[in-house]
Amino acid sequence: MKRLNNLYQQICSMDNLKLADIKARKGKKNQYGVKMFDKCPEVHLNDLQRLLINKGYKTSSYTTFKIYEPKEREVFRLPYFPDRIAHHAIMNVLEPMFTKVFTADTYSCIKGKGIHGAASTLKEALKDVTGTKYCLKLDIRKFYPSVNHEILKRLLRKKIKDRDTLWLLDGIIDSSDGLPIGNYLSQYFANFYLTYFDHWVKQEKCVKYYFRYADDIVILCDNKQDLHTLLSDIRVYLKQELALDVKDNYQVFPVEARGIDFVGYVFYHHKVMLRKSIKKSMARAYARFNKLKARRLGQIKQRQIHARILPSKNVKARRFVQIKQRQISASLASYNGWAKHCNSKHLIKKLSKC
Repeated sequence: MKRLNNLYQQICSMDNLKLADIKARKGKKNQYGVKMFDKCPEVHLNDLQRLLINKGYKTSSYTTFKIYEPKEREVFRLPYFPDRIAHHAIMNVLEPMFTKVFTADTYSCIKGKGIHGAASTLKEALKDVTGTKYCLKLDIRKFYPSVNHEILKRLLRKKIKDRDTLWLLDGIIDSSDGLPIGNYLSQYFANFYLTYFDHWVKQEKCVKYYFRYADDIVILCDNKQDLHTLLSDIRVYLKQELALDVKDNYQVFPVEARGIDFVGYVFYHHKVMLRKSIKKSMARAYARFNKLKARRLGQIKQRQIHARILPSKNVKARRFVQIKQRQISASLASYNGWAKHCNSKHLIKKLSKC
């Protein structure tokens, strides 16, 4: 197996750091950290390059916040300078190595794949009705916090022999317990941590229909007992090789009886539906939009009746309604984009009339 060398000089090059800055700021130009960086960008990039070359770079302190969709998670955040730029600089060089070693059945956070790539491939697989009669669905207990640093470092050394690059990666890995959710490198480390497991499932266990999005795994087969046997082998492999445990909510079931709840959709052999929780959120968004729309129409009608300028407080109220309506419209566009990848034409038509 070829191991990569002479990577660190590429990471530290000024051209790479400038490209990293461009990528890191996408969608974040109004953030405080970006504005502070833009006061003297050349000076900051030179400082970062000096830190990297002199081995003075150290991961900054994390700030944390919680999100509650789809479930409660603690998200870690690093400052824009120097950390986010440094992480993008690393990935500019290492991303080709990571993507080459990933199997075709890995979808999370990979360009050209993602949620809809996973959904499309799973739909195609389900055309083989006989070969996909049963499903094994599982995920890993507290995957990100459970990633073992020493195992991850050992796996990275299978592909990288550049000592300076390994020093840099080791420092980032050891900056927090497990893998911090929200860290740009964490999503690639997570995929890489499981990639040899993916190869084991596909090549040694000869599984034809296998799909993994982060730690959410779907395996299809024509025999229920084979899936139970495979589950036992998976438990042993994950525990012995990666120090991970399968969550107790695993399922082995006939696809037609229940459908496969995966990447926001529920898949059957001849149809694909929206996940129930997403459908409910979409219905609430439509209800809010229609309510604001009715309120807006009422305001217009009121102005026509009085044929005069309303008091300033009503002007502010109208502006508030307009802003909220635009925000909810953007949300609906997102839901509609999500829904167009499944059998939801009648659902959208029904919600639009509510």
